[in-house]
Amino acid sequence: MATGRGASGPGKRDRREEAREHARQMREEAAKKAKRRKFVVQGSVIVAVLAVVAIVGVFIFNGVTASNNVANPKNMLSGGILLNSADQAVLTPAIAKGAAATPTTQKLDGKTAHITIYVDYQCPICDQFETANAAQMKQWMADGQATLEIHPVAILDSANNKKYSTRSAAAAACVANYDPNKYFDINSAFFANQPDETTGTGLTNAEILKLFKNAGVSSSAITKCVNDQDFAAFITNQTNTVVKDPKLANPSSGGFGTPTVFVNGQRYAGSVSDATQFATFVGTAVQEAGTGSTSTPSPTPSK
Repeated sequence: MATGRGASGPGKRDRREEAREHARQMREEAAKKAKRRKFVVQGSVIVAVLAVVAIVGVFIFNGVTASNNVANPKNMLSGGILLNSADQAVLTPAIAKGAAATPTTQKLDGKTAHITIYVDYQCPICDQFETANAAQMKQWMADGQATLEIHPVAILDSANNKKYSTRSAAAAACVANYDPNKYFDINSAFFANQPDETTGTGLTNAEILKLFKNAGVSSSAITKCVNDQDFAAFITNQTNTVVKDPKLANPSSGGFGTPTVFVNGQRYAGSVSDATQFATFVGTAVQEAGTGSTSTPSPTPSK
């Protein structure tokens, strides 16, 4: 007699086939679910990666944009201002946004001294060089025997002087931009009124503007430029560039310092306060350089 599901139910073989079919369907359903989960996970990963890429892209874009948006002064294409005489600057366009400074190329004629100086207006040794040599450099330019290129940089910023190195250099760049022929005068005025490096708190912007006015420089554009520190980022960029330039490093210390002085591509390594020694060096450098051109300072001092 039949038992279980009844004589009329499916046989043993049929039940095995039914079980196999049910198992196959379950496997297929499980495979479909696994595939759906894989797509979801992959999609989430892709979205996450795209999000990270987007964020990184924003940072990169913002960094490039910030670099490209730095305001650069006119008449300082090399990072410094070139003077043919004490009251005549060489006019140039500003450094293009996002671009590097273009070194000045000078023709060597065997008789003209092309003097390049990197200065920090808080640097007392720069003041010593200025005090000893400004008058003779001014006379050399008047006689057509020299040019002078001044690069203001900021090495001696501190909390005590309220970043005076940067503020003063940026203010000088305002003069280069708006009244370039007065740059020699305000360069001298900065050193004549230099705050004490150790105890001084740096000149305020108002005091810098008064210094400018006493030197014959005064305009609403310069006042706004100084107060807004329009060229502070320019000074920071140029300082970072020269500090990293191995050609400007002092051979004895291996680092950059101010004042750094070159004449026709040769570094001056003599006394900063001895005008006679500097004048002798200038004459020698002019003769040794001969004719041709120069745009890159030599990394070794002249002997």
